[in-house]
Amino acid sequence: MLFPPFYVWEQDVWYFFSPVQPAIHSIFFAFRTFCDPNKMSSKSKKGCRSYRGYAEVWYLFSPFKKSNPIFLLTIQSKFPNFEKSFIHHHLSIIKTMKIISYNVNGIRAAFTKDFLGWLNVASPDVICIQESKAGNDQIDIESLEKAGYYSYWHSAVKKGYSGVGIASKVKPNHVESGCGIESYDNEGRIIRADFDGFSVISVYVPSASNIERLEFKMQFCFDFLEYIKELRKTIPNLIISGDFNICHESIDIHNPVGLANTSGFLPMEREWLTNFMKENNLTDSFRHFNDQPDQYSWWSYRAGSRARNKGWRLDYNFVSEPLKDKMTRALILPEVKHSDHCPVMVELSLLMINDNR
Repeated sequence: MLFPPFYVWEQDVWYFFSPVQPAIHSIFFAFRTFCDPNKMSSKSKKGCRSYRGYAEVWYLFSPFKKSNPIFLLTIQSKFPNFEKSFIHHHLSIIKTMKIISYNVNGIRAAFTKDFLGWLNVASPDVICIQESKAGNDQIDIESLEKAGYYSYWHSAVKKGYSGVGIASKVKPNHVESGCGIESYDNEGRIIRADFDGFSVISVYVPSASNIERLEFKMQFCFDFLEYIKELRKTIPNLIISGDFNICHESIDIHNPVGLANTSGFLPMEREWLTNFMKENNLTDSFRHFNDQPDQYSWWSYRAGSRARNKGWRLDYNFVSEPLKDKMTRALILPEVKHSDHCPVMVELSLLMINDNR
């Protein structure tokens, strides 16, 4: 049985029980009556003898919570809200979820640069990949599995182009590839993984090297905004991670004046990103914690741009309003160099179901 380092309570256990101290003896009588002592560890038995025993009641519940429903019914008869406020949390722990977004500029190329070694050290709970540039049959899924990750990929029809993926230590409840619009789905732009209580999206917004692609990019952006608005009706807890190919503010680009008419920093692109965040109540996780300049996630391969830190902040982890207060930190990781992009990370303290019992 897994014992998490700390347990989540809505109230301290003593606070929970103190108004009903006369019933405590009845509770532990029920313990002795309906629990099989042989199924309880010596630590559990010892814990029953002290106040700490009350604080670790969850520890005792686990061995017999399914096999002794009469015990739970006994408790519930004395405390009507017990299951909701106590047993639910017995099954839950606060877990710091580390989510990374990374445009790898070719997953196969990244693998040759010790991507897996870095992944093992960084150890994100979820990593969102953009520009995988590989079909599902070309990705070393087996190595990811050995590293402890379930991985899911949405590749472009065109070989060696675009593509997104999500790899997670926890198996998602559901994975959705694409958004239902063929022109985008053929390019492998969006993938979503649904977990207990929240969903993660990996998105790769098109770049624009000419006017036709700029029109395609902006149409994708408008459609993606509507997609998220509709999705929030059923999934309000969203983390949207990816390469948006847009710098939001002047602070996010090394030369805002000289690049004002360049795609990626055009006024209409920046305005869209503002509206995207506003209309969907999203927080730019990095800027929530960091207001410093010269913080970038992409550098051109030309003219030693990375060494001189002449970069753009194109990669984001957006967090929906219900999860905003769960964020604990957000970072850009420029020291990681498998790509012309670097990873961006957000950590959140989330209530997770503890199934390792």
